[in-house]
Amino acid sequence: VWGKTASKIYGPKVGQDWVDNELRFSFLCQAALEAPRVLNLNCSKYFSGPYGEDVLFIANDWHTALIPCYLKSMYHSKGIYLNAKVAFCIHNIAYQGRFPFSDFSLLNLPDEYRSSFDFIDGYEKPIMGRKINWMKAGILESHRVVTV
Repeated sequence: VWGKTASKIYGPKVGQDWVDNELRFSFLCQAALEAPRVLNLNCSKYFSGPYGEDVLFIANDWHTALIPCYLKSMYHSKGIYLNAKVAFCIHNIAYQGRFPFSDFSLLNLPDEYRSSFDFIDGYEKPIMGRKINWMKAGILESHRVVTV
């Protein structure tokens, strides 16, 4: 993306995040879960039916690590996507989606998921000490984890 459009999707420069990354990628995860339910994906003769409930979501790195959490809390709890699964792919473990612990409330997740995100390290960004870690939650809450 950077080489073709000169756009920077993660931050204004390498090593610096956009201040709203948490919200942007949270919306991305929620949209990914809605897409098979609302988009007409059954317009090809090769599909035998709508995607509907029987889907496998591939979550790649921290940016989509909320997918398994939202799948369970927003859909499974309502009897939707009961057969859907999430495979979490770790592409670059150096970037884990670490944010201030107080930001958990921004994610629109029940408190029962807080421990999946709870993380303490010595890295000073965004703050020193206790944080939420999206990648940790993606690993713990997904049905399968793979690496590349």
